[in-house]
Amino acid sequence: MLMRSFLLAVALGIGMTTLQAQTVTKETLPGVTGFARLDTTIACAGATTPAAVAGLKKMGYASIINLRQASEGGADIDGEAAAARTAGINFVHLPFNAASPDPAVVDNFLKAVNDPKNQPAFVHCASGNRAAAMWMIKRMLVDKWDAERAGTEAAALGLTSGALKTFAVEYVQAHKR
Repeated sequence: MLMRSFLLAVALGIGMTTLQAQTVTKETLPGVTGFARLDTTIACAGATTPAAVAGLKKMGYASIINLRQASEGGADIDGEAAAARTAGINFVHLPFNAASPDPAVVDNFLKAVNDPKNQPAFVHCASGNRAAAMWMIKRMLVDKWDAERAGTEAAALGLTSGALKTFAVEYVQAHKR
């Protein structure tokens, strides 16, 4: 595990002094696309089926933050919410439109992800882009990371969209505390 973390750190171009804060591992869980875990703090992923929820609970996640819109193909918001209730895991639905990002959704995300009852959180959308972008915002705004460091971690978690990365940076600039 340590060797894999070291190789990931080298591939990402981060120093060993920041390795502990940025260890991202890719895992496989049936029903979850693109699962990327950041230590025990958070996981970001793409499409997730209701059948995967029990496995997320067994992995220790206290909440699922779903960023998918109900209108997206394959999104089963009601089914996932029901599975979360059955498994005893908090379910937060924050529909986030990547083509027209709503800053109010980001505000609600920050409240949800920072709420101790939701930690650790499993955050997902369809591809992992929106989930990783939201985490990037949290890192910059709450944890006071610079955009480069937060962007590197977000890329390891699944952020590939330049437009969402730009949105994240602009959101933080407009909402600095």
